[in-house]
Amino acid sequence: MKLDGLVSGLKTEELIKALMDVSAIPKTLITNKITDRNSIITNLQSLNTTLQDLVAKAKTAAGATSLASFTATSSSEGVTVAAGATATAFSTDIVVDAAATAHSLVTAAAGASAWGGTFTVVGTDGEPVEITPTGTGPQDLAKAINNAKAGVTATVVPAGTDADGKPLSRIQLTSIETGAEGEFTLHRGSAADVAAGTATDIGAQPGAALITQGADARVRLFAGTSAEQVLTSASNTITVGEGIDITITKPSADPVTITVARDQKKQTTTAESFVKEIAALLTRIDNGSKATVGGVGESTTLGVFTGDSTVRNLRGALANAVQHPVDGISPSTIGITINEKGVLSFDAEKFAAAVAEDPEATQELFSSVASRLEAVTTQYSDKYDGLLTARITGQESEVKTLKTQVERWDIRLEQRQATLERTYAQLEVQLSKLQSQSSWLTGQLAAMTPNSSSS
Repeated sequence: MKLDGLVSGLKTEELIKALMDVSAIPKTLITNKITDRNSIITNLQSLNTTLQDLVAKAKTAAGATSLASFTATSSSEGVTVAAGATATAFSTDIVVDAAATAHSLVTAAAGASAWGGTFTVVGTDGEPVEITPTGTGPQDLAKAINNAKAGVTATVVPAGTDADGKPLSRIQLTSIETGAEGEFTLHRGSAADVAAGTATDIGAQPGAALITQGADARVRLFAGTSAEQVLTSASNTITVGEGIDITITKPSADPVTITVARDQKKQTTTAESFVKEIAALLTRIDNGSKATVGGVGESTTLGVFTGDSTVRNLRGALANAVQHPVDGISPSTIGITINEKGVLSFDAEKFAAAVAEDPEATQELFSSVASRLEAVTTQYSDKYDGLLTARITGQESEVKTLKTQVERWDIRLEQRQATLERTYAQLEVQLSKLQSQSSWLTGQLAAMTPNSSSS
């Protein structure tokens, strides 16, 4: 039961609230500090995530072939060229004598119940694989062959009807792999029968046929010269130079010219993209570290990273990694510079010129800068002992401590409010008693005073 100034006339509830607001000031300050710390933690975590992403990119950029990019062309539609990271500028003529083919044969036509028993597939390695279908139909044998993992696929092909009008079927078998090593034979009989020479070669029966002989792809380099060289492959992809592969689809009697050239535009774009990520990170740190001083009567606004020594040191380490010379050579020679205001920029034209003049030296300098950036980003963002990670952990620990203080203040304030409510309730009761006593005394005094009529 609340006694809101029933006797005293005081606005007790408003008075208690005002006193509680004053008592809660320390809690409010702590709560505001928690909000501030949580904002800092969120921004630090976001920055750390960016650094962790940058670690992987810097590691890639630090590779010895990170800028490797080539254009690869062929004078024939039947030949495509692919250049990998280890490729170099290259041009030559080749003659395509043959494309790789898969060994394939078809059986003679037979009736619906002629496909039972034991069969054996023998590859070029001489290893027999016995196959026993569960039924006598062509689908049963095709399924058994496909399930046997013998390096052969089987498909049932309709073959018309016999003299009695009953359906006939063939089975076409094709090696899974192209090339001469994919050649196989199919025998009716067990592996022992094959070894004894008593098994029937299905592909040699009347009505059966060899569709395609398994053969390797074959090309000639330096054709017609004393250095002529034959290259073969079980697949249609053949390596003709370090990091350079060709894929052929058909033979060509005429020489095919293949050319590999450096793609300087793409090399420049690759480097520019990486440097711009670093520049964006530096700008982000700068913007988060600014303090905006207000005018007369206005407050000063601090950035989320203002005064944070860890972030400030990170910024310095990144800038040093980018701008310091490598073995006496400045990154500015390949277009990577930081001006007097600390702004990182990339000169694409200067980088392209450096690549054109000395691609190896440019790659080495760029990789060295990226390697230093990888070391810095790892040092700060490592999930176990990174400097920025430790900073985040420290802030989280502080927030945890502050939340404990808030909980304690909640208990204190609850007790304080209960005490104030009891005090003012007792005040009203005591005033009520005093008012009652005052009324009684007034009545007594009035009774003791003679009235004017009797005098």
